[in-house]
Amino acid sequence: MHTDALGMREMQQRVWEQRAAQYLLVKAPPASGKSRALMFIALDKLYNQGRKKVIVAVPERSIGGSFASTSLTRFGFFADWNIKDENNLCTPGSSLSKVQQFIDFLGGADAVLVCTHATLRFAFEKLAASALDGVVLAIDEFHHVSADIASNRLGELLKGVMAGSDAHIVAMTGSYFRGDSVPVLVPEDEAKFTPVTFNYYDQLNGYEHLKSLGIGHHFYQGRYTSAIHEILDLDKKTIVHIPNVNSGESTKDKIEEVGFILDAIGEVISQEESGILRVRRRDNGEILRVADLVDDTDQMARAETLHYLTSVASKDPDAVDVIIALGMAKEGFDWPFAEHALTVGYRASLTEVIQIIGRVTRDSAGKTHAQFTNLIAQPDAATDEVKLSVNNMLKAITASLLMEQVLAPNFTFKSKVGNDDAPSPGVLRIKGFKEPSTDRVKQIVATDLNDLKATILQDDTFVKAAAGNLDAEVTNKILIPKIIRERYPDLNESQVEELRQQVVVDSVIKNGEVREVGDKRFIRMSDKFVNIDDLDINLIDKVNPFQRAFEVLSKAVTPQVLRIIQDTITATRIQITEEEAVLLWPKVQQFKKLNLREPSLRSDEPTEKRYAEALAFLRKKKRELEAQRKLEQA
Repeated sequence: MHTDALGMREMQQRVWEQRAAQYLLVKAPPASGKSRALMFIALDKLYNQGRKKVIVAVPERSIGGSFASTSLTRFGFFADWNIKDENNLCTPGSSLSKVQQFIDFLGGADAVLVCTHATLRFAFEKLAASALDGVVLAIDEFHHVSADIASNRLGELLKGVMAGSDAHIVAMTGSYFRGDSVPVLVPEDEAKFTPVTFNYYDQLNGYEHLKSLGIGHHFYQGRYTSAIHEILDLDKKTIVHIPNVNSGESTKDKIEEVGFILDAIGEVISQEESGILRVRRRDNGEILRVADLVDDTDQMARAETLHYLTSVASKDPDAVDVIIALGMAKEGFDWPFAEHALTVGYRASLTEVIQIIGRVTRDSAGKTHAQFTNLIAQPDAATDEVKLSVNNMLKAITASLLMEQVLAPNFTFKSKVGNDDAPSPGVLRIKGFKEPSTDRVKQIVATDLNDLKATILQDDTFVKAAAGNLDAEVTNKILIPKIIRERYPDLNESQVEELRQQVVVDSVIKNGEVREVGDKRFIRMSDKFVNIDDLDINLIDKVNPFQRAFEVLSKAVTPQVLRIIQDTITATRIQITEEEAVLLWPKVQQFKKLNLREPSLRSDEPTEKRYAEALAFLRKKKRELEAQRKLEQA
């Protein structure tokens, strides 16, 4: 990992450049160095910006160790990060018991304190917001905050601190989007933050060893325990996350599930004092060391295993080979040697997916590739849960497509006017493209584009569109602008259109396959290759920006399962709107011209059926208008 004269990585350098901001939002992947970035800017605020104290709040006690005393001067920085033991409140005991220590810290001479989100909330109930005057408040894993203050006390606290004190706030997260589609901050509060964004592509480019990250799926029928051996690569350091006991993928017996996984590996021959199981591989007889974090019947034994993982396995690559977990080993868990995250079942939260992937993206000697695999149940028409299964499958695929886009190189898009000069590296010129015209849109494009895509992908209607069941132009010109307006109510229609084009173009280009023929480059959009020099916004608008979701399905499941998916989506399809019907009308006319008949409502082809629905809607609307006109004339 390359560092500068102050000992900073590239991401930390970007944060350092914005150290004077009162409200700073750092969005960067797990393992990118956010905790040390906070140390750098917090020390600058203490020494050079007149701040008196630093409070760091983390969601779980185990993450508090990331902010332990750290020597920074030996790498070139002007001060070290020091925290006294009594000011580390991430120790066993209730948060309520630590509130007085928190209050005493504010009145004392010490400069740095680390606590949990819960301790911060309980302390704030006893303090006025002004008690944080002169303080730097750092909130780690900021996605735990929500704009819904009725149900999120951390969000209410943040709003109160911003309104009632001069506190400087540093918000840090590896996953800004929440799984419940509620925004982290309301737009007017978010606009007060200076954002610094560092993505997975940036991160991998800066690594010394790890150079690639794969995102994949594996589909199974029946019980996952009978399929997991197909993708459990025992030559890779692996974290297996089994499904929640309340999910459809669970067998409802988590201990038995661990037994099945151990059987897939081989034969358990002994258990060490640390709780680590020694298992002889079924295929080659080698001994693997397996940690079971699922069995919680003996809390002391599990605590011993966790201690071993954090104190020994985090430093010794031979200490453990496979970790089996349920709700653990996600957020903040550090096992740098992990190469494969194998997750069973759909995860409703993109945040959880990001955190799980983050467990394998630590840079480590000998690790050149990391892999995330989602083992997902195929829908079965014979079950009552087919609708839920289809929805979960589609959301899992679209979530992984988002991750693929995050990993793809970034392009800068410019409007093409006449014969432009020779193309610049990383710049694509597009006819008719509207470039961002205001600082607000430029800021969203620069720092928030992936989060906006995440919001789009969590929209139920858009998931259906991603599976190929809605016309591409309806998706691009109606659904996406609607979601943008809801997420950014402060934008006018011109800004919405600029942002819409950016989302669509960026997604289509990143999903497209690029080929070079001689000195020309071609990109595949839908089913044909287009010369990159001839890209046109009207052409791009005719492409489903997440068309690969349908391609993944088509290749990964049988025609019968694909038909189940199509039929389920069709049965739950949204009612057609006038806006969509008007947009589809030219296509209905073209269909009639090509097929010498009108589209049929009984068609098995989803696109034709949608055209027929649009035609029926427009005819009904016409009848209603004629009836109204006659009524007015009578």
